[in-house]
Amino acid sequence: MKRGLLIILSGPSGVGKGTIRKYFEKDDRLNLAYSTSMTTRSPRQGEKDGVDYFFTTKEKFEEAIKNGELLEYAEFVGNYYGTPLNEVERLRNEGKNVLLEIEVQGATQVQKRCPDALSIFIIPPSMDELERRIRGRRSEPEEIIQQRLAKASHEMKMIPNYKYIVCNDDPKLAAELIKTIILRHMELEENK
Repeated sequence: MKRGLLIILSGPSGVGKGTIRKYFEKDDRLNLAYSTSMTTRSPRQGEKDGVDYFFTTKEKFEEAIKNGELLEYAEFVGNYYGTPLNEVERLRNEGKNVLLEIEVQGATQVQKRCPDALSIFIIPPSMDELERRIRGRRSEPEEIIQQRLAKASHEMKMIPNYKYIVCNDDPKLAAELIKTIILRHMELEENK
């Protein structure tokens, strides 16, 4: 059995990574397994533990860092976010294509550890549109919104580190482009 691909879907907060993912993640041809991240932040309305994130304490997260149990991790606005390594390896060894929906800092760590990862960066149509989307969530105070916007501006400079760039002007179209990219890489792997 061929080892599955490791797919990084990244981009600034608010760019629509989760929305795009929902349009293509159920396509059986992609043989995807979504890697659920771990975080110390509180769940947003409607989020479920073990589905959207593994919600945990700061102490348990720091222990996972110390024990080398994370493929990548980052701290942002006082909370940790990270990807459990054992789960990613188990899924890839089962032949699943593992999808990581992660922020730029984490993506950089994964690219260093796994240079074979398929990296896709989602960009907004404009920074004004990104701000509109972040504000549209109505889930965070102004201080956090400003931090997210400043971070997004910095993250956009990381675009050259990714194999593919997809603009999220239309989430369905962006999802179709990403599906095509993944299918093509699956075909290339099969023909190796």
